[in-house]
Amino acid sequence: MAERDYAAIEFDAFYLGTATRITRRLILFTGDRLEAEDVTQEAFERAWLRWSTVRECSSPEAWVRTVAQRLAISRWRRVRNTATAWRRHGAAPDVPEPDAQHVALMSALNRLPVQQRRAVVLHHLVDLPVEEVAAETGSSVAAVKKQLERGRAALADLLEDTDPAQDQLRTVQP
Repeated sequence: MAERDYAAIEFDAFYLGTATRITRRLILFTGDRLEAEDVTQEAFERAWLRWSTVRECSSPEAWVRTVAQRLAISRWRRVRNTATAWRRHGAAPDVPEPDAQHVALMSALNRLPVQQRRAVVLHHLVDLPVEEVAAETGSSVAAVKKQLERGRAALADLLEDTDPAQDQLRTVQP
């Protein structure tokens, strides 16, 4: 039997004999069963990656338990620091509701075929020249122009609005 196979069998036995006990202790430590299970699993993963060293420890179980506790503390600190940063940052500014024209445009764009939508968005909303749209999409300039033409026509039908912003979309830009 290969050394790696023996190590895997030995680790499996260690895991089966200690995982439940370590998880139970971590539940008491964290107060959260799911958090305890997560940090215990991560600690066992780290133990497996270092098994040749960990198995030589006087208590591999204590090693895993200590790693799991440190992981739990690190997660707690990360959550606490994030909350502190958000409090320092202040309340999020009020975001206005999108206007009806924006909603109508997004809805119409979502109804276009993917290639037409991509061409229209990149050219008219991102302001890329037709040549750059062609390069980014891997299409020819002629194909992009055709997609723009079809996309604008489809948008005109879908929007059925003569708003000046829509007139700008209908204008062919080579």
